[in-house]
Amino acid sequence: MHKTRMNTRSLAIVAGLYALAISAGLQIQPASAQDSSAAATAAKPQTASKGVYYVDFRARTAASYGHAFVWYGRSGQRQIEVAGLHPAGDSVIPYILGHVVPVPAETGKSYGDLDEEYLTASYRVYMTEAQAQEVFAYIKRLQAISPMWNGATWNCVAFIQAIAIHMDLRVPYNHLLYPEDWVNQLRSLNGGRKYMPGASGEPMAQAPAAPAQKPAAAAAAAARKPATVPASQVVEANPRT
Repeated sequence: MHKTRMNTRSLAIVAGLYALAISAGLQIQPASAQDSSAAATAAKPQTASKGVYYVDFRARTAASYGHAFVWYGRSGQRQIEVAGLHPAGDSVIPYILGHVVPVPAETGKSYGDLDEEYLTASYRVYMTEAQAQEVFAYIKRLQAISPMWNGATWNCVAFIQAIAIHMDLRVPYNHLLYPEDWVNQLRSLNGGRKYMPGASGEPMAQAPAAPAQKPAAAAAAAARKPATVPASQVVEANPRT
């Protein structure tokens, strides 16, 4: 009888220990699964975000032909940088003389550049942070080497065309076009592409080639040396008249 009680008690103790072990295992297993999941998440490489910066090629109305310029900056921020080539000052005289000889220029914002009501065309291209650092530096360098404006050789359209070429975009290669027409053609030639080549990990979309295009390198070089380009055209109105 005593032996039977001992066996029963032993069985009860074993059963209790077994149940405790099962319970502990069930508690440890979810924790281990969570740890494994967290480790896998931490080990997973983070992909670089694409297109958080932009350059916006824009055209707006002016007294006669209109004005072309760019906005650039970071998406989601209210601060906007403006770059555009136009005759210096508020007087119409530099604008008139600038169709004959080069006149002093300004390369920042002008009247109406921040007003959407004057906008006639826009084409925004996004890029990565690394691309933006290089492109934005180029824009500022282009501003620094553009002290003169001439309606026939180095005007607002030629200025933003140099930026587009530097970004490896397909361009109309005709800075005689009205600013609105040039921006619309830029968008069309690039198929409405939203990202700068390389920003999305894909090659540049190919568009039909425009007739009689110059090599991009030659056009960019001409943009950097406005004084060497022969005068022959009229493109822009004084943005303040």
